[in-house]
Amino acid sequence: MSCSLSVYEREKTREEFQVRVKRKEKVVPIHHIIEHRLPLSNLDLLLPPEDVGVFFYYKCPNYGSRFSSFGQLVSTLKTALAQALVHFYVFSSEVVHNSKGEVELMCNNQGVEFTEVYADVELYDDLNLYNPDVSVEGKLLPKKNKQRNVFSVQATKLKCGGIVVGCTFDHRVADAYSTNMFLVSWAEIANSKPISMVPSFTRSLLNARYPCLYDPSLNEMYVPISSLTLGKNELLSSKHEPLVSRIYHVNAKEIDYIQSQAEGTKLESFSAFMWKLISKHASITEGNPSIGSSRMCKMGIVVDGRTRLGNKGNCNKQKRLISSYFGNVLSIPFSEKRICDLNSKPLNWVAQEVQKIVEKAVNNVHFPDLVDWIEVHRPEPCLAKIYSSGTDDGPAFVMSSGQRFPISKVDFGWGKPMFGSYHFPWDGNAGYVMPMVSSTENGDWIVYMHLTEGQLKFIEKEASHVFNHYKLSR
Repeated sequence: MSCSLSVYEREKTREEFQVRVKRKEKVVPIHHIIEHRLPLSNLDLLLPPEDVGVFFYYKCPNYGSRFSSFGQLVSTLKTALAQALVHFYVFSSEVVHNSKGEVELMCNNQGVEFTEVYADVELYDDLNLYNPDVSVEGKLLPKKNKQRNVFSVQATKLKCGGIVVGCTFDHRVADAYSTNMFLVSWAEIANSKPISMVPSFTRSLLNARYPCLYDPSLNEMYVPISSLTLGKNELLSSKHEPLVSRIYHVNAKEIDYIQSQAEGTKLESFSAFMWKLISKHASITEGNPSIGSSRMCKMGIVVDGRTRLGNKGNCNKQKRLISSYFGNVLSIPFSEKRICDLNSKPLNWVAQEVQKIVEKAVNNVHFPDLVDWIEVHRPEPCLAKIYSSGTDDGPAFVMSSGQRFPISKVDFGWGKPMFGSYHFPWDGNAGYVMPMVSSTENGDWIVYMHLTEGQLKFIEKEASHVFNHYKLSR
């Protein structure tokens, strides 16, 4: 159910919501692997040292023969986690550096920090999902040691008996696809089922070619950090208007209508809709709302390369390996358009420009080329150029996709989640938008946004019929 939250309700949550740590311990794999170092792939090395959160809300279980208390639920989570870490041992590893200064993983069975928490908040009446920076960050998501740990877990019991399971992971080690694979496997083990996909850590799937070859256009998509005007620390610490996080509910009929106007896929159409909104806000802040300025507005789209790499050589074994590959297999092509064009052109024109962005990365050569491009620049740290945007040269944001978000499969034995979302409040200047499927499974979306407060206020006003504040229904 969606509804508007009053200022009083938001302040009430902010002032009264307290958490108390009951227990903290390490969960280690039940079977230890031989200690070894695992290098990150070239594609992993493109990611900044940022943590990503994912969390799930469950209503109060009907305690019975299997689960008689919250303690038994936690015990099930820990036992299943210890078994899952045998397969997903990188989550039980330590972040280290090699002689070149590049990040690697010391696979040493160090375990995952598991925190058990009590939160003095009601699931339905008090919990403010609209503002996760207040209600989720540092409360329902675990904090982890960024310098060493890869993964951490928190189980939270709410005052009403509801449960929140939250995880925080190092984005350099896993993308959303990999984390989804782990979450599903963890739930399957908790229900005494065999895991449906055994992860692969075969780094040779992403080895560079010899000699390295790549299209020169990659120089416009990715950039060595040393070539930027800002240093690495300045890049990841915005001096401009800070970004804040919001979570919205979008009705399926609104998504369908946007798609009918844009004439693209749902994600392409929604991306075009967001691009126009961000652009229109920029033109209004510059005092020319009717047309807009000649400045540029940039949008990047996260593209998963697994299907493209799986087509290499048309080998079934290759397809199986890459489909189960654990790590980052992402590219972020982007484009910039004049704000005046984005404002004046119809939505279907913008959707066609979105399609052109995607086409840059959905051919069979883009990802091998990108791996080679990174190899040529190693050990120099590099990143997607869109992440260095969003300051004086015009607004910029990245559109991701959570259409594979497995919310209905993250059932540990006491029912499916009522709600789930990713939380990625990164420190750069470019915004971030991630639409995910809703637990209702009726075509509705949950949309996580990390944009400036001015952009968010404008979006809520301009598209109030699309973006609803989210509140759980009983």
